[in-house]
Amino acid sequence: MDGVIYRGSRLIPGASDFITRLRNHGIPFRFLTNNSQRARRDVSLKLRRMGIEAGVDEIFTCAMATARFMAAQKPGGTAYVIGEHGLAAALDRNGYTVVDDDADFVVVGEGRTLTFEMIERGVRLVQNGARLIATNLDPNCPTEHGMRPGCGAIVAMIEKATGVQAFSVGKPSPIMMRAARKEMGLRTDETIMVGDTMETDILGAVQMGYRSVLVLSGGTQREDLRNFAYQPDIIVDHVDAISDEFIFSHEFATAI
Repeated sequence: MDGVIYRGSRLIPGASDFITRLRNHGIPFRFLTNNSQRARRDVSLKLRRMGIEAGVDEIFTCAMATARFMAAQKPGGTAYVIGEHGLAAALDRNGYTVVDDDADFVVVGEGRTLTFEMIERGVRLVQNGARLIATNLDPNCPTEHGMRPGCGAIVAMIEKATGVQAFSVGKPSPIMMRAARKEMGLRTDETIMVGDTMETDILGAVQMGYRSVLVLSGGTQREDLRNFAYQPDIIVDHVDAISDEFIFSHEFATAI
């Protein structure tokens, strides 16, 4: 959502009007985020305080996708968490116990309260057999003050130290993209992905066969598109510039 709906703590102009258009046309949608720091109730509150009414069930985070994947792989397992509240809460809701030793998984998210001691413990646990999971592989996170290291940068330290590659569940992973679509009960040809990042949002849409919209209000500039073999279906300056003809003439849902 950062770069599409808001930028840091500021709503992107036109975002609220776009959501209102979706609601007025009865088109279901989900707010997708590769940020695992906040629980979806927290994300919902943030949006409401910005002036966008968003129900908890309209939020879909990479932490949720990760926790559901882990619960399917090993029900009732244990995890050492390098991350914040949103990730721990999602694991708890899916029957996982957060531990400091003898973990089935080391799960890495992003955050500002991480310490090098946490990274060291994660390295030792992976060396002792814990499986390494990343909520996403984004190398950085945009903020209103500039970029900060993302989950991909954090998990890279553990990968380099152990020689073990993390498995990622967040965008552009088909696991998260498919789970969000299925939660709305929709087909592939009924789904549009709207995003600001070619490497995650648009790549995920292309791989899943969704239609895609690239907005230039976030991390991608128009001239950047020459660097990619795949392309979005349309490019707009911001979400409210998406035409009625593109979305509302079809029975589509929208992932933002």
